[in-house]
Amino acid sequence: MNGNRFRYSYSAPDEREREEIERIRAAYRTDERAEKFSRLRRLNARVRHAATGTACALGIAGCLLFGGGMSMTLAGGNWVGGIILSACGILPMLAAIPVYNRVLCRLRRKYGPEILRLSEELLGKTGTPADTAQNRGESS
Repeated sequence: MNGNRFRYSYSAPDEREREEIERIRAAYRTDERAEKFSRLRRLNARVRHAATGTACALGIAGCLLFGGGMSMTLAGGNWVGGIILSACGILPMLAAIPVYNRVLCRLRRKYGPEILRLSEELLGKTGTPADTAQNRGESS
């Protein structure tokens, strides 16, 4: 009967083990505030980067057309075609800033309510976006 005895010993985790356990536990715990903050950052980046990307693409396309026209004029000797192609390249470069502003405005209208809602939840404020606009002295 001596071989079938049950032995039990308990030892509490020391400070180093406790810190490691807490780190592992924190990795699996969902933090609603961190998720909201992450979503707020992603939405804000989506608005800014989409507008910037569109304007940059338009500006680069215009620069390439303009450069092609200049090359035709200077190296190829095709003055009329080069000037026309350069003029066609200037138009997208001129349109880049208004396109940026339009895309930015459209995306702010699209994602603005969600961004305002998340930011108000994170800041602990209540009220509608119209209320906050009136507090700043803007009109809706």
